[in-house]
Amino acid sequence: MYIWRMKKWIIFLFCILPVLGFSDDYTWWNTIHGWEPGMPGWRDWMHITPGYLGPNAMPVPEVKKGYVPAGSNLELGMSLHFMTGDPTQDIFGKFYRSFFENKIAVEMYGVLVEHYAMSTTIRDERVARDYDGKGFAIGDFYFSTLIQLLKDRKFPDTMLRMACRTASGNKLEAARYSDSPGYFFDLSLSKEYSGGNENMSIRPFVSGGFHSWQTNDEQNLQNDAYMYALGTDLKWARWIVSNSLSGYSGYKNERDKPMVYTFDLNHSLKKNSIRLQYLYGIRDWKYQTIKLSYLIYLKN
Repeated sequence: MYIWRMKKWIIFLFCILPVLGFSDDYTWWNTIHGWEPGMPGWRDWMHITPGYLGPNAMPVPEVKKGYVPAGSNLELGMSLHFMTGDPTQDIFGKFYRSFFENKIAVEMYGVLVEHYAMSTTIRDERVARDYDGKGFAIGDFYFSTLIQLLKDRKFPDTMLRMACRTASGNKLEAARYSDSPGYFFDLSLSKEYSGGNENMSIRPFVSGGFHSWQTNDEQNLQNDAYMYALGTDLKWARWIVSNSLSGYSGYKNERDKPMVYTFDLNHSLKKNSIRLQYLYGIRDWKYQTIKLSYLIYLKN
């Protein structure tokens, strides 16, 4: 009797293991995409562009406005990304500090943790190898340097930004991050107009630059793009309302031309401030995003 029970358990395990291991041996992925032994590896099938990855993989960089803000702060917040087939949530952080009378500043920021839940359609469109399309990921780490070139002159305030994206993000197999480095730099210009009213001012701004990142295309290992942005800040008492249009345009025409509209509302408290953002993806980056964050101002 004991031997017969053991045989039944062995037969059961042999029947169930192929089902449990279906997502581990990637037979399902091979079947869907027609992969056969001898073909290029799965990484070569993916598209390292913003339109084929998660919302935080290759976002349009935050718009700069021609000047280096004074002081230092720590920003912590959460994002809700809405798109049919890929609702995503994340927690992000950012550290900022200025030096030498606000002539230079450094930034360090990134997504601390991301939760995703892709549909089968999105999973297969992105050639992802995450069978259930659900899980958690860690984001890329960015650092940048801001340099004030001109300030408070007849010519608009002018600032240079140089930034680098590391390949620290994981889950390339789930098409969440690119597992490749990148960099960008831009010049931003702005001019503040107050009309003699200290409590209210308007600041139009514009920027242009260059964005480059590593791809998995052996013929073109790098995708180059020009960056652009324009918008206006309206400052009133403790409120700053900003509207901007920004994006970058790659040359490979593989959903690598994201364009985003951003509404940004900042309210200063006694010591810190609260920030609310709404992002609407116009092209390639097809998400609608709500960000809520809290800025803690630090002593230099």
